[in-house]
Amino acid sequence: MPRLIKPNNNAVRQMSFGDFGTLTKKRPHKTLTSPLKKHGGRDASGQISVRHQGGGAKRLYRTIDFKFLPFVGSAEVIAIEYDPNRTAFIALLQQPIEGGTKMAYILAPDGLKVGDKVYSGTAKKISIGSRQKLADIPVGYDIHNIELQPGKGGQIARSAGSWGILTAKEGKYAHVKMPSSEIRKILLECMGSVGRVSNPTHNRVRIAKAGRTRHMGVRPSVRGKAMAPNSHPHGGGEGLSPIGMKHPKTPWGKPALGFRTRRNKRTQKFIVTRRKKK
Repeated sequence: MPRLIKPNNNAVRQMSFGDFGTLTKKRPHKTLTSPLKKHGGRDASGQISVRHQGGGAKRLYRTIDFKFLPFVGSAEVIAIEYDPNRTAFIALLQQPIEGGTKMAYILAPDGLKVGDKVYSGTAKKISIGSRQKLADIPVGYDIHNIELQPGKGGQIARSAGSWGILTAKEGKYAHVKMPSSEIRKILLECMGSVGRVSNPTHNRVRIAKAGRTRHMGVRPSVRGKAMAPNSHPHGGGEGLSPIGMKHPKTPWGKPALGFRTRRNKRTQKFIVTRRKKK
């Protein structure tokens, strides 16, 4: 459960923080960090390409091993840490290599603890955090950090509390139910990690005040109907005007609600069932 704080003033009333009771280490492993430069949502030409970004606290980037390639033996979990660059927690592993050991970060699955053993590609039994080819994972298991192309690294189900379900195997493809409820065909040679991503209560945290979002690097947003007509399709009018149209639009005139933007015909054949509308 999110952790509530004492409401000493109106600014922190109803504010809550995530449950960090499972974390075991505060400072990251120095060799696995690098400086993270801020761009304020601007591209190489200086134009804003992502709105409402800028400022925020300084961060170090933690290098995450999304591939977690197969190796002989097991890796031991040294620590469970907080990562300011993502909603999930991360686990520091000590992997055996020729002539020594190697330190690496992976996404921490829910339930992983310090001292646990994690396997990749060689485990005879399925355990939380271990990484296998979809061909070697039994049907019905929860998986995360799922590859879409063999060897590329995990791309699906990486945020806090998310997971996919291995629902079937057919020919050279596995059917995976995505977090969005879409069922998609993925090659059996692709890899996935067993379990659900950690920090499942992240979506229940209450920010409570604007300053906290500014610390996260999020700048204010303005309603379209409060703008001038040359700035937004909803703009203009006298006083408290409605948006003046049947459906809301984006600043660039595209439908804002329920409009399907998928145009990738190349991968359409891999979708078994489209996601359900909420």
